[in-house]
Amino acid sequence: MNFAQNETQSMIIQSIRDFAEQHIRPNIMEWDEAQTFPVPLFKKLGGMGFMGVLVPEELGGSGLGYHEYITVIEEISKVDPSIGLSVAAHNSLCTNHILTFGNDEQKKRWIPKLATAEHIGAWGLTEHNTGSDAGGMNTTAVRDGDHWIVNGAKNFITHAISGDIAVVIVRTGEKGDSKGMTAFVFEKGMPGFSSGKKENKLGMRASETAELVFDNCRIPDANRLGEVGQGFIQAMKILDGGRISIGALSLGIAKGAYEAALKYSKERHQFGQPISSFQGIAFKLADMATEIEASELLLHKAAYLKESHQPVTTLGAMAKMYSSEICVKVSNEAIQIHGGYGYTKDFPVEKFYRDAKLCTIGEGTTEIQKLVISRNLLKE
Repeated sequence: MNFAQNETQSMIIQSIRDFAEQHIRPNIMEWDEAQTFPVPLFKKLGGMGFMGVLVPEELGGSGLGYHEYITVIEEISKVDPSIGLSVAAHNSLCTNHILTFGNDEQKKRWIPKLATAEHIGAWGLTEHNTGSDAGGMNTTAVRDGDHWIVNGAKNFITHAISGDIAVVIVRTGEKGDSKGMTAFVFEKGMPGFSSGKKENKLGMRASETAELVFDNCRIPDANRLGEVGQGFIQAMKILDGGRISIGALSLGIAKGAYEAALKYSKERHQFGQPISSFQGIAFKLADMATEIEASELLLHKAAYLKESHQPVTTLGAMAKMYSSEICVKVSNEAIQIHGGYGYTKDFPVEKFYRDAKLCTIGEGTTEIQKLVISRNLLKE
């Protein structure tokens, strides 16, 4: 693998850093405390090509690869992880599901508006009683001629209220049957399709999370993605890429927290010297930097496998699991280095710590990643 930063990545980094300093950093705590989902910001990101990173240029996207995609999510998340989370969910889940499994007509219909953020995308798999056990979902679709009648609800859905397009996996067969689920594209304004309760969250508060509700929602068969019964299988493939997204989000959080802690350790003086000169602090920084480096290497190896069309399930799960656990650890140590100030909202590490925890849960918990990894290892 070539570890040199290419010209495109360098341009992305500079572009995002400039954008973040102007449009994101001044608003971080206001959005966080009010749980504001800043739709205009995402429209601006769409205009810069960051809401359609993996989308081919002919469909209105940037036409970039997974290495560049990691860079985009990482750099945004170093400033505000909740914004990074929403960019990741829009790109890797909703948009990528249509891009991967939609037919040509469906791609032309929905992808260009998603790629530019004219439309915000959502993706629904989780339900109130089915988190890791997605196969036990209760939301059903019953065929009625050229339409389907959908009833049920999804929860913990990113952009459930503000989203214009939602890819949703529902049950069309027997409960627990991996070939009994189908994916559909729902559009805002469809009769019987609405949003419900917005979650009041510990972290990632500027990334909207709420319910999707289906009450005798009538959806055309033309909105079905792929074959009937293939929805769960599609979802698992989409989550392979989604794990790289959450890994990149985790990497950004870890780097943001580490950089804040490094800076503070050089500025804070105790006993007549900067606290970075004390071995207890210096060793923490050494561990943090090493673990961040390992996270980054795992992620880019997973990206390499994804781009070269090699199996990525095991490496993707490893990268997601390791990076997410490390970002929690690094954020925790960053607060410790800040001492009492780290526990206040005047310093950024408090928010990194709150935001970090989601990464060990969303798109498959750490325990599920271990299950995926171990099962694949034992198959070999």
